[in-house]
Amino acid sequence: MTLVKRLYDLQQIDLDIQREQEALDEISRQLGESEALLKAKAEFLAEQEHLAEMEKQQRDVEWEIEDLRTSIAQVNAKLYSGANKNPKELVSLEKEVEIFKAKLREKEDSLLDLMAEIETIQDKIKLDGERLKKLEMEWKQEQRALTQKQAKVENRLSDLSQKRQSVASEITKQTLELYEGIRLRKGQAVVKVAQGRCHGCHLTLSMNEWQRARAGDLAQCSSCGRILYLD
Repeated sequence: MTLVKRLYDLQQIDLDIQREQEALDEISRQLGESEALLKAKAEFLAEQEHLAEMEKQQRDVEWEIEDLRTSIAQVNAKLYSGANKNPKELVSLEKEVEIFKAKLREKEDSLLDLMAEIETIQDKIKLDGERLKKLEMEWKQEQRALTQKQAKVENRLSDLSQKRQSVASEITKQTLELYEGIRLRKGQAVVKVAQGRCHGCHLTLSMNEWQRARAGDLAQCSSCGRILYLD
């Protein structure tokens, strides 16, 4: 195996490592709660808090209604007990009862509105709760699949790393430095030659460059500086 062939094989391994690392990075980005799940949880929590507040309002109104009914009963007791014979006081008590009754009707209407709104919120919470459970189940399944995929990619990266070390050990330090330098600048250090052209810059090679590449020598394109490989 020629030196250039070893460099070409090394490059193929490096490209595989790059692809696997990109896949691993993408998996890492996907691991953890998704934006959709976080948003659904936040909305569900807000709905529950809203329901709790509405139920508190309902209890407050129910207590106010109970107080008003008690007040009406107490005034009626005074009004119809027969103990009070003063006409003005009796008229005053009747007006007081009417005021309490008006407030009672208002509170009862308010209670009905609250109960209807609470029922609507409860229905929405039930539906959103089911949707949230479904999202969480799908997310857990996705996370399990991603975790398994992550382990497979990490294993492939480990194998590729060992394979790279094995191939790199057959190449001199100076040649490796040349390869790494070109790869850093150009992205691809070793390019194939086809029909007398460099596949890096697509320019025609000189006869000397082509002959050296054909012989398997470490030849570089005079135009782009990439290492030439002719299989």
